[in-house]
Amino acid sequence: MALLARIWQQLRHGLGLRRQPPESPTEDHWPPGLWEDTLEAHAFLAALPPPEQDRLRGLCRLFLADKEFHGAHGLQVSDAMAVAVAAQACLPLLHLAPAEAPRQALAWYGDFVGIVLHPGLALAERESVDEAGVVHRWREELAGEAMPGGPVMLSWPDVAMAGRSAEQGYNVVIHEFAHKLDLRDGVADGCPPLPAGFMGHALVVDARRAWQEVLETAWQEHREHTLRAQRFGQPEPWLDPYGAEAIDEFFAVACEAYFVNREHFGQEFPALCPLFDAFFRPAH
Repeated sequence: MALLARIWQQLRHGLGLRRQPPESPTEDHWPPGLWEDTLEAHAFLAALPPPEQDRLRGLCRLFLADKEFHGAHGLQVSDAMAVAVAAQACLPLLHLAPAEAPRQALAWYGDFVGIVLHPGLALAERESVDEAGVVHRWREELAGEAMPGGPVMLSWPDVAMAGRSAEQGYNVVIHEFAHKLDLRDGVADGCPPLPAGFMGHALVVDARRAWQEVLETAWQEHREHTLRAQRFGQPEPWLDPYGAEAIDEFFAVACEAYFVNREHFGQEFPALCPLFDAFFRPAH
């Protein structure tokens, strides 16, 4: 989190980052064909039924009016880049509120304004202290990061490959915005705030317990698969191995795959798919 906090501080002081014009691109100013080009570049968006595409477009319009895009290290953020990010970021919100209340859906992303696009991977300085009190420091390459209560950072090359990487279930935008959903209650535990009556549970505490049991089981299976691949040369898991790091990361990579390649995701995680359906598509 330190890297993104530092970037945002620099951005606010105009150091090393080029700020976009004050207003993000509104739909009235989109170049002709921009929305159609965005759908064409992302098969998982083009596959949505027309009413859902229209609903997504409306969410994007409001999202872009609320958020500010900034390019790091001189990167110029075009309207097409901003719309591509918005469309993918808003996809998980499609059914989180009634169609007539899009602002209610966008409230899930109400804790931040800034979106920072990098021209490549970002390097983050990491530090941890082990049980013996030894301090370990290292550098980590990041394709994205979501700061609790703060901005979202994305590597533009990773965003740009979203149409091609969907077959592998990879999508950096959905990953980072899934973290935002998870963090909405202030805790990164892989469980976003659940609605009353979720999956028939009268009490929210019971709904959370049921969610965490299903997610934990799927995570442990993914960890075992990843470890067997790393230690014994067995086939790599289809889902991003990064999900084995922690349960909140598993939730984020699972969300990526669920939204961009639901069919394969359902085959890999038959118990998890209905759980996500109940949360992300409660009326279906």
